[in-house]
Parts: sequence; structure tokens; C-alpha cells
Amino acid sequence: MILCCGEALIDMIEKDGSFTPHVGGAVFNTAIALGRLEQEVGFISGLSTDMFGTLLRDALHASNVDTSHVIFADRPTTLAFVQLDNGNATYTFYDENTAGRSLDAAELPLIPTTVSTLYFGGISLIGMPAADFYAALALDQSDSRVIMIDPNIRPQFITEPDAYRARLDTMMIACDILKVSDDDLHWIIPGDATLEDKARSIMAQGPELLVVTKGGDGAMAYLANGESVEAAARRVNVVDTVGAGDTFNAGVLAKLSQLGCLTKTGIATLGADDALAALRLGAEVAAITVSRAGANPPMLSELSSAV
Repeated sequence: MILCCGEALIDMIEKDGSFTPHVGGAVFNTAIALGRLEQEVGFISGLSTDMFGTLLRDALHASNVDTSHVIFADRPTTLAFVQLDNGNATYTFYDENTAGRSLDAAELPLIPTTVSTLYFGGISLIGMPAADFYAALALDQSDSRVIMIDPNIRPQFITEPDAYRARLDTMMIACDILKVSDDDLHWIIPGDATLEDKARSIMAQGPELLVVTKGGDGAMAYLANGESVEAAARRVNVVDTVGAGDTFNAGVLAKLSQLGCLTKTGIATLGADDALAALRLGAEVAAITVSRAGANPPMLSELSSAV
């Protein structure tokens, strides 16, 4: 099982001056996408018992995501107001005292032996105390399971950048797979160094596999053996970019799982052909997502590639 650990929220998406609620959240979207790709997937987060929390729970179940590790609380659901400009999304978050943010690092859940991989990311790595909960969980599980992180950085939401960078540094030491966008990488490592130099610097901190997405210019993977591979983005008519990176991550994880690579040794010894196959599936599922409104990942039957 792949266990997705992070936020679930309601995206309030603007259209013609009105906002309509849609289930979302970076890690939630990845879990949904993995479920639709018919991967065995579970979810860890704090969910509210309010009507929005019920919508989120039901959406997870509808995509065959196991919710047995979800922590339910009588607190509100995180809301993200989304404005679209030519298909590109900007976000305003309302996250104080929510169910998702109020997790306790002193009460980590027991992880079943059936879990091979834990995936972390999004705004859940920013807001305290939940950020400490997820960091502690990653460190606790890193000796025996694959850890993947996608920080999916939202600079406007980060009020303490030094503390956030320090938390990411701690988690990167423990992670096997790190995925960042080119913008994320330049934020994590400011300065004029090239993207490749920054990627190699990140690799030296711990990850065995680094995936860097570059929007319409495709994605690259840097491997532990020193090789790198690049896959082009799929050309489609973009409706909006909501959930694109989250769905890409699901495609990468699904392909690595299918290839039998989601083990500590498998990621450390990953070859160029398998890495390229993972990038290509990520690109395919992301292309389908951006071709339609909202974070609406494809079903397995919609793909031309096999998983």
C-alpha cells in the first residue's frame, strides 16, 4: 500500500464572480489519483466531522482510498479560495484551528506492515502543529519504508521561511524520493546557481531520486547512480492547472510500484529506463487532469499506457 499523508481541504473555485466548493488538497488529490489508477492506497490526515469533512471522506471512498488511518475531529475544514487567470491558479487559505492542522506529533499512528511507501507534501508541511506531526511520521518510518516528499511550495502561505526550510532539510535527509517544481527548487535554494547545480546539491542531502518538473517543458529525474533522464510534457488544451502536479506524482508512484521499485533498494538502484517510464506516466495522467476543470484525475481506463 502507498499511504498518502497530508492535507485534505475544500477548494472554493471562482467562476463568474461566485465560488463553488470542490474537494481538494495536494496530498488528497494524489491519493484520489492513485485510487483511480487502481493502486492500493490509504490516507492519513485530520478530517473534520462537518459537512465539508463528510464530502472529503465520501470522495476518498468513491476512489477506493482506505480511510482507516484518518483522524476525525470536531474542528472546521481547511478552505482554499482559488482564483484562475488563464488557467493558472492562485490560492488564499483559511486554515487556523482546523481538523487538518491540529494533529499531535506525540500521537503517531501505527503503520501496517502492508505499507511500502509513505508520501508527504503540500501545505501540511507548513502549518503547526500538523507540520511537526508529518515530519515526525516521516522520520519514524524512514528506516524501513520508501519516503516521498513533494513540498509543493506556496510562498504566500509561509510566514516563517527559515523554520520551514529547516523542516524540509530534516525531512529531505529521511526521504528517498523528492519531487519539486523548478520554482520550488529555486525557492528552497535561492541564488544564481543553475537548476542542475541546485538539483545535485539537493541530492547530496539524502534523496536517492529527485524529480524536477518544469511545467510545459516536461520533467527530469536525477538518479542515485549519477544519471539523469528527461520526459517531455504532453501537449493538450489546458483548462486549468489545479491538481496537475499532484496527479503527476500519482503517475510516478503508480509506475514505480508496477515495476517493483517501491522499496528502499529499488529506489537506490533505480535505472534510467524505469525512471523514464515513471516520468512518462506522470506526464500522461497530468495532461488528462489539466485538460479538464478542477483536480479531476483520470481513471485507469482513460490511459493509453499500462499500469
